[in-house]
Amino acid sequence: MVKTQELSVKTKGNCDVVNITEQIGAAVTLSGISAGTITLFNVGSTAGITTTEYEPGLANYDLKAAFEKIAPESARYEHEETWHDDNGHSHVRASLLGPSLVVPIVDGRLTLGTWQQIILIDFDTRPRTRTVVCQMVGDPDR
Repeated sequence: MVKTQELSVKTKGNCDVVNITEQIGAAVTLSGISAGTITLFNVGSTAGITTTEYEPGLANYDLKAAFEKIAPESARYEHEETWHDDNGHSHVRASLLGPSLVVPIVDGRLTLGTWQQIILIDFDTRPRTRTVVCQMVGDPDR
């Protein structure tokens, strides 16, 4: 069985970290799949998806600080020269993080660790409404 659902996620941009675990869990429940996988895919090239412990130190400081060291906002980017915009760093950061994540579904639930949540990080320079495609593949509840 394959089920697909789209989620809308409002973001603030500028390395906004959004915990989407609850929405993803609800999509799994709604799908009726008891065993399989869920693939999450951010539509767009300036945001990415991963897992982490969603707590204020990581979400509000550490992740942002790490990405600023890797791809500083103030650096020169050829992308900005080409398109005359301000989000070259956003594309680099999103490319490094990646747009997708696969999580196993066991007994109708996401198999996440005790402190592990699914997050979307929006690296763009302005607020956005992001679309996350959730595609679940597996066996239905019996």
